[in-house]
Amino acid sequence: MDARRENEAAPAKNRTTVERSSDREIVVTRTFDAPVRLVFEAWTKPELFKRWWVPKSTGLSLLSCEMDVRAGGKYRLVFSHPAAPEPMAFYGTYIEVTPHSRLVWTNDEGGDAGQVSTVTFEEKAGKTQVVLHDLYPSKEALDAAIASGSTGDGTDETFDQLDDLVVTLAASAGRS
Repeated sequence: MDARRENEAAPAKNRTTVERSSDREIVVTRTFDAPVRLVFEAWTKPELFKRWWVPKSTGLSLLSCEMDVRAGGKYRLVFSHPAAPEPMAFYGTYIEVTPHSRLVWTNDEGGDAGQVSTVTFEEKAGKTQVVLHDLYPSKEALDAAIASGSTGDGTDETFDQLDDLVVTLAASAGRS
């Protein structure tokens, strides 16, 4: 019996879907094997957020992560990359924060081309479905984001990293 278990394949990761739902919007969906409270905390606590947000394969390093997660609060993420002469900052304002169910924020570094991001969290049977909507101000802004690789590239890896983190957090919570 033990030999059979050793030969079984490891459970597959949950699938991330990325879909262009309109001329101006990208929708990313993923289910995580953890309760909504833990998944929401991973999006809103800087010490957790910086453990999963940057795809490790990109060579990017998250130098700083400031998050005041409340309506009207600001965030600022500063990244470095070996090929970039200067660090890159991404920043904006939280428009809506509804604990354990919804976050809405602006992406102000893009100026007039910056998108508004909305993420919802819904728990079902101890798992959490996350749906991320990035709404751009125009078709051209979304087309430019897609062409630059800033949408979609690394999403699977980033969400795999989030999955690993929340599964670890859930296991730790179960032991305490």
